Amino acid sequence: MRASIAAETAGIPSVSIVCKGFEGQASATARGHGFDGLPLAVTTSHVDTQSHDEMVADFVASTVDQIIDALTMSDVEDDGSGDPAGTTRSEPAAIDTGRREPAASDTGRSEPAASDTGRREPAAIETVATGTIDGLTELFAARGWSDGLPIVPPTRERVEAFLAPGGHDPWLVLGTAASSGRDLTVWSVAVNAVMAGCRPEQLPVLLAVAEILADPAYGMEHSGNTTGADALMILDGPIVQDLGFNHGPGAMRDGSPANTAVGRWLRLYLRNVGGFTADEHDKATFGNTFRVVLAEDMAAIDEIGWEPVSARFGHGPDDDVVTMARMNSGLIIGSVVGSTPEAIVPYLGDGLARVAGWDLTHNHGLGQDQFRPLLVLSPILARTVARAGWSTRDLQEALFDAATIPAARYESLIGAWSNLTPGRRLLTDLVGDGHLPDAFARSRDPERPVPVVTDPANIVIAVAGDPNRTNAYVLSNDGPHGDWTARAIDREPSLDLVCRVPEPGEGAG
Repeated sequence: MRASIAAETAGIPSVSIVCKGFEGQASATARGHGFDGLPLAVTTSHVDTQSHDEMVADFVASTVDQIIDALTMSDVEDDGSGDPAGTTRSEPAAIDTGRREPAASDTGRSEPAASDTGRREPAAIETVATGTIDGLTELFAARGWSDGLPIVPPTRERVEAFLAPGGHDPWLVLGTAASSGRDLTVWSVAVNAVMAGCRPEQLPVLLAVAEILADPAYGMEHSGNTTGADALMILDGPIVQDLGFNHGPGAMRDGSPANTAVGRWLRLYLRNVGGFTADEHDKATFGNTFRVVLAEDMAAIDEIGWEPVSARFGHGPDDDVVTMARMNSGLIIGSVVGSTPEAIVPYLGDGLARVAGWDLTHNHGLGQDQFRPLLVLSPILARTVARAGWSTRDLQEALFDAATIPAARYESLIGAWSNLTPGRRLLTDLVGDGHLPDAFARSRDPERPVPVVTDPANIVIAVAGDPNRTNAYVLSNDGPHGDWTARAIDREPSLDLVCRVPEPGEGAG
C-alpha cells in the first residue's frame, strides 16, 4: 500500500494487490496517509501456502481482471457500504448516563441516542447513548468502542473533570493517527482515560504516549500487523514513585491501579482513535491482551550507578520519561544462579537467543539493524552484575557474544521458514554486500555461532521486579513496526487555558 501511496503522490496511477481479508487494513492505511479510496486487487488465497503454479493460476483467474478494471475505470464506484470516500471517525463522544424511566420490557440495555444515525461518527461532545451502567457497558462493547470489560462511562462531566486540574486545551491536536487519519486530541485522550479508569494526575503520561503515537519514527500504523505485537510502555523518573506505579513484585502483571489503567488506556486509544479493530485495521492472527506499564526500579538503578532505559534515548537520569516499543513474544529466564557476571551471562544470553525468531528479519529484510530486544533484570541480578564493576555497556557487550545461534538456523529463520528476506541469501553474502557486520561471517561454517543483534547497544536493559528473586524476562521487539521511541513527561500545569487578568489601574497596552 505504501508503494501505491508513493506512486500516487508522484501522479502515477496504481493498484495495490492484497490478500483476502486485508482489504480493510489496506484502505485504512491509505486513508491515514491522505489517500482515501485507492483501488485494490485481491488475491483469493495466501501466497505463502501455494506452490508457484497454484499462485500463478490463481492470480490469472482472480486478480488480473481486477487490476485492469482498476487502472482503466474513470471513477471509483460506490461499494454500497454507505461509507462515502473521505469519511473519517472522530474521537469517541462523551455520553449521558442520566436516569431514564424503564419500559415494561426494559432489560437494562442502552438505546442509541436519536442523534446517532447509521455509521456516521458522533461529534466529540455529542451524546451518543443514555441508560444504565450495565447497558452502556454492553452497548460500548457491541459497537466496538471498548475492550469488552466494564468501563467508566465517559460522560461530558467526567471528561471535563478529568481535564480540569491540568489546564490543557481539550481541542489541542497532538498529531494525526497514520492508521486512520483521525486527530490525536487532548479530548480524545481524556475520553479513553476515563473509560479505562485512569486518574487526572496520570494525564501527562498519556499525553506523552500520544505524542509517541504521532511520531512517524514510532510507526503507529503498524500496530495491527499479523503477528499481534503489542506496545510496552517503560516509565522512568521520580514520577514512578510519585504516582504510585509498581516497580516491584509483579511489575509486569495487572493489578496495580496505575500500571493497569494506563496500559488499558493505550489499548482503548489504539482501538477508538487508531482504528485497530478486527473490522478495520487490526489483522493480528492471535493477538495479546494489553501490556501494563513497566516501571523501572529507580532506587535500585541509582544505587548501583546504572542509567534507566530512557537515558539511552537522550534523557537525563532524573527526567520523567515514557519509552515505548512494540513487543512480539517474551519468556521468563528463571532461577538464575551465579555470584559473578561471568556465571550469569550465559543463561541470559541463551534467553535472548531463544526469544529471537522470524523477527531477526528486522536485522535485514523487513528492517535494517532494528532488532532491539528487551532484557528486564530483577534488582538482585542487576546488583550482582554491577558489584563486579560492570556497566550496562559491559553487560551488553558480553551478551552480544553469548546470545548467538547457528548461522544455518539464522538463515532459515529469516529466509526459508519466513519468506521475509528476498532471495534467501547466505549471511556471508549479506556481509559481503555490507548489509550485516563482520560478526555474521567469521567463517563459512554453517554451524558457526552468529549474534542475534547487529550491535551490543541494540540489547535494551531495564531493571524491575521482585528485588529478592534471581529472575529475568526477555522480549523480542517488532523492529520498525513500533520502534523504540521516548518522550519526556511534562507534569507542569498547562497554560493553554490561562488568560492574564490586568491588575487594577494597569493599562491594556
